[in-house]
Parts: sequence; structure tokens; C-alpha cells
Amino acid sequence: MLDLGTSFIASVERDPGAMAVAEGDLTISYSDWYCRISALVDALGQIGLRKGDMLVTAMQNRWENASLHWACQIAGIVITPVNWRVTADELDHALRDSEARVLVHDDAASEAVAGSALAADLNVLPLDGDQGLAAMLAGRAADAVPQAGADDMSVMLYTSGTTSKPKGVPRHHRAERAAAIAHVAQNMYGHGERTLGVMPLYHTMGIRSLLSASVIGGAFVCLPRFNVPDALDAIEKHGVDNLYLVPTLYHDIVHHASFTPDRVASVRKLGFAGASMTDGLLQKLAEAFRPELFVNHYGSSEIYTFPSARTLPPNPDQRAALRLTRDCAWCRWARLMSARPAHPDKKAKSSPPCREMKLSRATGTAPKRTRRPFATAGTSPAIAGTSTKTAICSSPAGPMT
Repeated sequence: MLDLGTSFIASVERDPGAMAVAEGDLTISYSDWYCRISALVDALGQIGLRKGDMLVTAMQNRWENASLHWACQIAGIVITPVNWRVTADELDHALRDSEARVLVHDDAASEAVAGSALAADLNVLPLDGDQGLAAMLAGRAADAVPQAGADDMSVMLYTSGTTSKPKGVPRHHRAERAAAIAHVAQNMYGHGERTLGVMPLYHTMGIRSLLSASVIGGAFVCLPRFNVPDALDAIEKHGVDNLYLVPTLYHDIVHHASFTPDRVASVRKLGFAGASMTDGLLQKLAEAFRPELFVNHYGSSEIYTFPSARTLPPNPDQRAALRLTRDCAWCRWARLMSARPAHPDKKAKSSPPCREMKLSRATGTAPKRTRRPFATAGTSPAIAGTSTKTAICSSPAGPMT
């Protein structure tokens, strides 16, 4: 399995002239983006960052943020993104817990940075200014060479902190690239397709969209902050093929006064996660988008492969199968395995439903150099998008893949 830096450079070599990232009127090809990212890798080295160092970000989904994520993968720097709505206390917790050396932020997080007790002791890079992130991307440097290996840490994401302080969950390059490839397979993305980059890059949904776009030689169309008019403009302007959103954003889009099916005519594949979707919204989206593929990704903390439908079944009972409830999904893998006796003297057991399966797998978390007892492979707590079980599910209702 390749590290992510090598994976990105392979995409550059395959499709140098293809659009790689866009925001507003700005479009950047893979070859141009690699030049800018190489300049950023060089600049991060000049301020003292080395392989294995931790870098915290608090930024919206702008193209500079996506560039920083790739620069860290190439340089072997562990990027630790936090919500750009972060408070000063929350930011200090992430800075202290991650042992960050550098903090990068845009104006959305400037108030939290100003109120941080720890930021003053770090190298703080704003988006703008002579020494800011944008200036680093505008520099010149030799082509960057990947410094990380597949088993090195790639990213550390923080849980939401609903039960206690947010916990950092490290992920290594091997797991992140495997998850990106799985995302491509589950959503049946094709070569050169374009994805709307609106899900935040401090969450697995956003990171999965960014990495999978590179895997297919496609484009990541940045939307710094979601609002329906800007989303529709981005879809129209850049011919977005794929949407991967939470149900509330889909609801806002199709019920907005400026929405018409013609404005989203380029969109062929829909995916959702983060929450379940009602039958009414499923039907509304099917009528408004008429997608070739509709993928339910909800529940990605618990399972790894997901049901999808090329067409939305007309029967409500069949539509319910798309919700991936434990009662309607049967594990094909379990049926195959249960048909084979575990021992010559034992009879095969009948196949259980998914709710009875306890199929553990490596979570893809990397050993952490800091004091974090759960940060070893196979023991990390599940967060959204981090697989802890494997189940290849099918349903008797509707065409599932």
C-alpha cells in the first residue's frame, strides 16, 4: 500500500493537465497544484517542521486548506484539523494534547486564536500576509519528494467530546489510502469525476472526499462554507458529478427557492452519511436529481461496506433497505463463512443477521508517540468514518451493490 504523498504524485503523473482543485473562478490542474504544494512543503521545512511533527489547523474548506493537507502528507507532517468554529479553550486542548508545533488558521478562527493561551508559544501561520499560508503556496521550489511511509501517521482527528474532553484519534497513511479506495469503490466513482468539497476537512467525510478525488484523477471543488446559492453555483460552474453530504444539506438544497433540476443536471451520484434519511427526502432527491447511483453511507463507524441502489425502489419497504438498518441487511460474508464448518467435526451454523455479527478488524489507527493508551492499532475508539467492523451487506429488496 502506498503512502498518500506517493499516491498524490502518481495522480499528477497520470493526469497532469486535468483539473485537480477549484474554488469560485479559480481552477488548478494537477501539475500546477503539485508545484504549489511543493513550494508549501519547502516553506514548512524552512520554519522547522520535520517528519512526524504535529500541525494543527482551524480553517474552512478553501483550496489552501486542501493544499495544506496534501503538503503534510508528502512531508510526513501529521495534520490535526479542528473545527473552525472552535473556542479558545477547545483550541488550547487540541494544541496541548497533540503537542502541536505549528498552528495554521484563517479568519474564521481568528477570535479563538487570539484568545488562546498556548498559541503565543507556537509558530502561528494565518492565511494571508507576507508570512502566511497563501504566500507560501505562491513560492517556488523543487518538486517535493514523499517523506512518509505507509505505516507513518497521516492525520489525527478529534472526537466531538460529548462525554468528556475530545480525544485525538490518529490514522496512518495505509489506513487513509485504503479508506479512500474503498470510498471510490462504494460510491462507484469514475475517472475524472468531480466532487463538491463542502463537508469539512476536520471530519472524515471531508477528508474522504478530498483523497478519493485524487485517487480517480478527479477534482475537489471547494466550498469554504455551505450555503445553497454558492453550492448551486459551484455545481453549475464546475460540472460537479458527485455529492457526498449530510441529509440536512440535501434538504436545504432541494427546498431552496433558487433550486431547479437544471442547475444540478451534471450530478449523477448521490451519497449521504452523518444521519439517517427520511423516505420523503429520499423520494424528493430521486425526483430532483434522478441519480444513476444513490449510496447510503450512514453508520460508517460500525461497518465498512455499504448498500447502494442504481435506482430508488418504488416500494416504501424496499426504500427502507437503503437505510442500512440492522434488521434489513444480511451479511453475505457471514453466510459464506457459516456454510463452511470451522472444524471437520463441527456442523455449520445458520447464517445470522448483521446485528449478531461481531466481526472485528484493524481500525487503521497508528501507534501514537504521545501518551494515548488507546492509540494503538485495533484499540482506538470509533469516530465517524473509522471502520471497526467488516460486513459486506446485501438486501433482498431492490438492486443493491
